[in-house]
Amino acid sequence: MKVTIYLGQENVEVRELPDPVCGDNDVIIQNIYSSICGTDVAVYVKGPNTGHRIKVGGEFGHETVSRVVEVGKNVTGFKVGERVYPYPRNAKNDTKRAGTIGGFSEYILVPEARRDHSLYAVPEEISDRLACLIEPFTVGCRAARRGQPQKGESAVVFGCGTIGIAAAVALKYFGMDKVMLCDVSDFRLGIAEELGFAVCNTGKEDFVERAAEYFGTAPSLTGMVPNIDCWIDAAGAENILDSFMQHGKIISRFVAVAVNNKPRQLDLLHMTYAQKSIIGSGGYFPEDVRDVMAIMASGKWNLESIITQEFPLEQISEAIQTAADPDRAFNVTIKF
Repeated sequence: MKVTIYLGQENVEVRELPDPVCGDNDVIIQNIYSSICGTDVAVYVKGPNTGHRIKVGGEFGHETVSRVVEVGKNVTGFKVGERVYPYPRNAKNDTKRAGTIGGFSEYILVPEARRDHSLYAVPEEISDRLACLIEPFTVGCRAARRGQPQKGESAVVFGCGTIGIAAAVALKYFGMDKVMLCDVSDFRLGIAEELGFAVCNTGKEDFVERAAEYFGTAPSLTGMVPNIDCWIDAAGAENILDSFMQHGKIISRFVAVAVNNKPRQLDLLHMTYAQKSIIGSGGYFPEDVRDVMAIMASGKWNLESIITQEFPLEQISEAIQTAADPDRAFNVTIKF
């Protein structure tokens, strides 16, 4: 089979390796489509130790939809030909392999395969192409859920990438009334606008003015501010948390889902009197998989529109390089 091997900064190689051997309790799946994650881009551009424990000399990729091609003799929960989503945290029975299950390889061996644990059936209403976005959408869905969304509330999402779009869609799905996406890429914001979201280019517009215009205003400890109940950071820029502290209304919530490991100082007295919350969100859980599949199967949003480029596996280097440019790419996929 063809396997993509990570060899270090800006260096990946597609190699021919032996096909996996199916054990009595295992399932072998063949990838149909795989999506390129932002952490795949980071480890390609910046080198080792910058994303998902991807090791030099190892395979990687984790956003994929697949088809069952072989079932071990003791496995009764799956059938050959069935379309499945490999749940990265459990697909290899090793949570450390969540980012390296082999999404950029032709086949994946799933040991001790279990339905709704390591492999989930994909509803027929979801296309092959869209199904490879289930994984990143579960990350965004988790962030939205962590924001404790309530019907009629409002939210702003910073970072108009796949995770940001997923969070915005989930917030609407959970009943929030007004949702705005913020970014500095007009290309990506244009796609978000076509999906029905209010947008703000924070590189060109005054966010506070634009947000006040769209959401209206509400009281804070320092005066009137945009009436936003939930802020989600899917971008990781340092000024986003600062903006929340300065412009977040009383009893507002901040969810951090973007990777940002710099230490920060917080005014806890301000948070106490303003009754603000800062919430972390990392990864996903089975309930997020179920909600994402329901969102995708509903057809309410044209979510395939965020897939802007598609490459064969042999061109994976070019595909990752393309995914690294937010002004010409949104989501980039590999078609097997």
